Amino acid sequence: MALANGASDGPLHAATFVHAGWAQTEGGNGGRILRVTTLANDGPGSLREALAARGKRTIVFEVGGVIDLAGSQLRISEPQVSVAGQTAPAPGITLIRGELMVATQDVILQHLTVRPGAYGRPKRSGKDHDGLSTADGAARVIVDHCTFSWATDENLSVGGSRFKGATPDDWRASTSHAITYSHNLIFEGLADSVHEKGEHSKGTLIHDNATQILLLGNVYASNRERNALFKGGAWGAMVNNLIYNPGQRAVHYNLVAHEWGDKPWQVGRLTLVGNAYRAGPDTLENLPLFALGGAGDVQLFEADNLAQDRQGRPLPITGRYTSGPAQIIAAREPYLPPGLRWAAPPQLEQRLPLLVGARPWARDPIDFKQLSDIAEDRGRIIDDETQSSGLPQVGAPTRRAFVEAEWNLADMSPKAGWASLFPGGKLP
Repeated sequence: MALANGASDGPLHAATFVHAGWAQTEGGNGGRILRVTTLANDGPGSLREALAARGKRTIVFEVGGVIDLAGSQLRISEPQVSVAGQTAPAPGITLIRGELMVATQDVILQHLTVRPGAYGRPKRSGKDHDGLSTADGAARVIVDHCTFSWATDENLSVGGSRFKGATPDDWRASTSHAITYSHNLIFEGLADSVHEKGEHSKGTLIHDNATQILLLGNVYASNRERNALFKGGAWGAMVNNLIYNPGQRAVHYNLVAHEWGDKPWQVGRLTLVGNAYRAGPDTLENLPLFALGGAGDVQLFEADNLAQDRQGRPLPITGRYTSGPAQIIAAREPYLPPGLRWAAPPQLEQRLPLLVGARPWARDPIDFKQLSDIAEDRGRIIDDETQSSGLPQVGAPTRRAFVEAEWNLADMSPKAGWASLFPGGKLP
């Protein structure tokens, strides 16, 4: 939960440490403290107003509950901002019926829950929502210890234009880059829901030519595909993630030739180290951890990964799902941020559920159920949030004043230590 730039021992110390990866940033540290005092979607004291403010700022919460976005996008366009959901009184901050978009630089988001939902709309009616995505020029963005579920497009993605500029270097500089998604809980992207294409239960999409993308210590559960998908020319790493009950794809890479037209194909770079994948009730038989599709090659460094079926028998680490010319090129060295180490994957199922997602010291009951489903091998891919508990209701806000003296403003950790937030005053 605290930011640091040195080496870590992987996500098993996630309650006290975040490796920022390539996304070296202070966010809003050193700027103003802005207080959110209302659960209204906009207006004075709202989260939307605080995000739109200019200049360095750290956003804290003196209110807890559900913010109904009413089908809208909450767009972060002003740089140098930290959003500290850990400061909210119980039950924390949950966003429903909308999405978050990051379209700027130097952003840190922690301890928020985003549940877009279908909210009664007809199937294939459009106006789908990501949980959170990034846009052109987004850079040095950290999304840490958040929860994303029931999106109708991807739950958590890295986006932007594919080919903005004259050269591949221009493309990489113009689209999203230097993004870290760490210790998040990402589950139950909605399948046969409002997306115009039909089935669209997706975890994370890393768009073409995005670079320096780190997925660290996340839990993916019951998303049919994209756990995660790296598209053409993307460069990134997945380290110590737990993937449960993917449907027809776990991790995959795909350069789609017709999307690239006459542009020169770029070789992807992907590192998979220390991840654990377990098949579930909806997983295709013999599904590999990583599958290659499409037309473009990918350089893959793979080490210390664990892939098992529902009986604990080994599954393939690599495979493919199209008959195109693409090849997996074995990389000699990992593509990783300096100093990043990883934990042994057999430890992940025990430790990560204690640490990931928003406010693990006071679990939201929806997250608690999901983590129980993972542990008991009873998770399912769903079409609508009403097949689970349904969207949380907007109710009366809870309130608690933010006291600056109780927090380390440089990283928004409690001065009494993260352990002080957990029952019994002990880290799990």
